[in-house]
Parts: sequence; structure tokens; C-alpha cells
Amino acid sequence: MQVTCAALLPHGLTMSATSRFPFAAYVFACLLGLFALGGFWYGLGQPVILPDVASATHKLQCASYTPFDKDQSPFDQPFKLRPERMDADLALLATRFECIRTYSMTGLEALPDLARKHGLKLMIGAWVNSNPVDTAKEVDLLIASANANPDVVTAVIVGNETLLRKEVTGAQLARLINKVKSQVKQPVTYADVWEFWLKHPEIAPAVDFLTIHLLPYWEDDPSNIDAALQHVAEVRQVFGDKFAPKDVMIGETGWPSEGRQRETALPSRVNEAKFIRGFVAMAEQQGWHYNLIEAFDQPWKRASEGAVGGYWGLFDADRQDKGVLAGPVSNVPYWSQWLGVGGLIFLGTLILGGRVRNTRAALVLPLLGALAACSLGAWGDLARVTTRFTSEWLWVALLTALNLLVLAHAALTLSARTGWRERAFNAFERRSGGLLALIGFAAAVSMLELVFDPRYRSFPSVAFIVPALVYLCRPVSVPRREIALLTFIIGAGIAPQLFREGLENQQAWGWALVSGLMVAALWRSLRVRKA
Repeated sequence: MQVTCAALLPHGLTMSATSRFPFAAYVFACLLGLFALGGFWYGLGQPVILPDVASATHKLQCASYTPFDKDQSPFDQPFKLRPERMDADLALLATRFECIRTYSMTGLEALPDLARKHGLKLMIGAWVNSNPVDTAKEVDLLIASANANPDVVTAVIVGNETLLRKEVTGAQLARLINKVKSQVKQPVTYADVWEFWLKHPEIAPAVDFLTIHLLPYWEDDPSNIDAALQHVAEVRQVFGDKFAPKDVMIGETGWPSEGRQRETALPSRVNEAKFIRGFVAMAEQQGWHYNLIEAFDQPWKRASEGAVGGYWGLFDADRQDKGVLAGPVSNVPYWSQWLGVGGLIFLGTLILGGRVRNTRAALVLPLLGALAACSLGAWGDLARVTTRFTSEWLWVALLTALNLLVLAHAALTLSARTGWRERAFNAFERRSGGLLALIGFAAAVSMLELVFDPRYRSFPSVAFIVPALVYLCRPVSVPRREIALLTFIIGAGIAPQLFREGLENQQAWGWALVSGLMVAALWRSLRVRKA
């Protein structure tokens, strides 16, 4: 969005007014603000070039596939999958993969014929849970499909992370595996996180090969992107040695493209591409069998895993390429759109402020507008990732509205204030204590969530930067008891949340810093005496 500083001058201002209006300072701050705004979004969106691992002539081994539409969930009632969706998905996946892995038999009756049509092989799975009736139905369908489609089904998987969920015992699972082995000709396996194979050694003798899940982001001790591949290689080596001569397949590995940081493990599109491309190169060099998780983003997983659960796909939920396997990859490919939104916020701030009061205000107003444009854009991008339910959207709307009100109040404070601007400023002044109390309450709720239930929650730091800085620089009269309590909650939570997240978590430090600014802002307002 190209805007000249001359065009941003308040209506009616001419060069002859420079004796009253600090024109040079205003222009300098405008240029600096525009430069910061453009640099912020370009820096986030700049494409990164990595070695390709997939092409029309080089297909990868296998990818996890669940055929849900963007807004579908396995918990929907009635449960219905569309064959036309599966047909289109498999046509797309056939350009990149030799096979796909499934997790359940329910609703997938059309899949073998579609896989045959598109030249794909299948690793089909039966969903094993604590309900013996449901499990028996899944196993029977698994056996029938494997026997009816020997040209397409290359292996069968009896259960996925069932031991992790503690839904059956190891002995029960081994009996199910042996039942399936006696009735199909394909190799039979079970899939679980690698630690659970070590905790249940009775399973290994029952399977034809082991299928282990290796997800460095979800480890109890998460690995950062630079150490993740080494961790995968070390675990794979341990299993290869321990369970030889049986083969070991890495049945799930990948990296999330969006979501909260866990210790040093940071989700991003670039990090997902780094991990996947590095892993594929290593696996093909070592001759490993592997399956990538997963083909498409699954928004429904956000309900149980937080925002990060919905963004493990190589393609997004709309079936658009995320650039994970080949080509340039950007963390924010739509950065220019957010730059446009930011430009409107920046321009709106300048128009609302109008003619400023002095040189300091001439410097501060454009920089405030640029900061708000960056933080609100970042908040909008975070909301795009994290929000799915009505309550979440209401929370986003509340924090967005509070930010805009604070921005308007600050712009009017810096204004020379005549006419309607004076009346609007006075209205904000009368309500400023309540506005800060609402912001403090939202910050306190966020802090309590990140202290007591943080695993699946994202850090809302960008939603509080502008309010914290505005009221730190200009404290207002507030209801003392309520603000004192909110100040205590936010301040007392800083150390515990840092302890839980680990001192290497940059997002946690960002939240700690913003929380500290909010505490300082609230504390300064507590010291303001009512007129």
C-alpha cells in the first residue's frame, strides 16, 4: 500500500502552517512508520529456498490421509464421507506419493477402487478402542478389504496409539494382531509412539514389522528444528538394532506449520519444510520405510490438540500446496494482504489524530499507528490459526475492539483536539478506567490459562502490546481494588508460566515481557489520584 506522507497531512494543513505544525518531524515519523510496517510483513513473508524432495519424476513413499472436508470432523453425526472428495484428493496425492496410510475403515469403502484408479497403494488401518463391538467391526472390515484388494493393500495396521490412550492392554492387542495375521496375506503391524513399543515388548513378536511414530515437536522433551532430525536418526537406529531382523517403519513423522512453541520447538511453514525435506533426504539415503503426517491440514484436531493440531498437512485444508515438499516456502505467504490491512490502520490513526499538539506528538502518532498496524495484523493472523468456535471468535472480537478503542484514545490524546475530536477525547477520558480494567481482566484470564492449562493454548502477546505501552506512558484513573487484583494475578503468573514453558521458549519470553509491561501500566494507573 503506497501512501505519501504529504497525502497523510490533516485536511487543511499547508506548508504555511509549519510554524504551528512540526512538519519535518511528522514526515520523518511517517516514513519511519511506513518503513517499519513494510519491513515487518516482508520479513515475515519472505520466501526461503530449500532443496526440493518431490517432483513429477520423484514420488515419496507414503502419507497419512483422512478424507474430511475443511469443516468436517470424525465426531460429526451423521458421519458421511464424500467419494468425490476422496477421488479429488487421491488424484492430487498421486502426483507426490506412491501410497497413503489410513486409520479407520468406517466410511472408506470406496477408497481401494479410487486408489487403484490413481495408481496408489494403501496401508489400511483398523481403529482399535476400548469398545469391543466397535473394534470387532473395524477389524472385520479390515480383513475383508485386505482380502478383496490384494493388488492395492500392501500392509494392514491393527490399531493406532491404542496403548498410548490406554484403551486396551498389550495382551488384548497382541491377540487382535494374531487374529488378523491368520486371516490376511499382507504384512500386519501396529502403530504407536516409539516409547510405547519399549513399554510393551510383548507386541513386537506379534507383528511382521514395527511401525513407530516419531514426532519431535510432541516429545516430552521437544527438539528444536536443528536437533529434530538427529533425534529421529538416533531413535531409528536404536529400534533398528533392538528389533532386528524385523523391519522398522517410521509410521508418522512431521512438523506443524502453525501453533504455539513448545520449549525450543517452533511451528512454522519454513520449519515444516526444513524438517520434511531433511527427513526425506535422510530416509532415502538410509533406505528407511516411512510415512509422513499428514496429507492435508485437519482443522477438527484443534478441538483436542489446540491450534497446532490442525496444521500438520503438506497441503492446507483447502487442498492448496503449502510449499512443504518443493519450491520456495514462506511463513506468511499472504503477507501483502496483512500489509494492506496494516496500511489502513496506519492511515486511520493519522486521520483520527489530525493536527498534533507538538513535536513529540508528531513523532509519536505515526509510530503508534505503525505499531498498532503490525500488532493488530499479527493478532489477526494468530486468530486465523487459533479460532474455530463461536466463543473463540467472540474473544478475538473483544480483544480487537479493545485495541482499536485504545488506539483511538491514544490518537486523540496526541491530537490538538478541536471540535469533534475534543468531544470524543472527553468521552474516552471518562471511560478510560473501565477500558483499562477490561484489558487487565483479559490479560489476567490469559495468564491464568497459560499457567494452569497451557499445553494447547497460544500466546496472545500481540493483542496486549499497544494497550500496555499506551497506558504505561499515560496512566489513567482506575477502580483501585479491581486493578490491584488484576495486577497481582498477571505479575504473579510471569515466573510460573516461564518455568512451565522453559527458559528457551521465545514465545513465552515474549508473553512475559508484554505481561511485565501490562503490570507496570496497571501499577502506574493505581498511583493516579482521582480528580
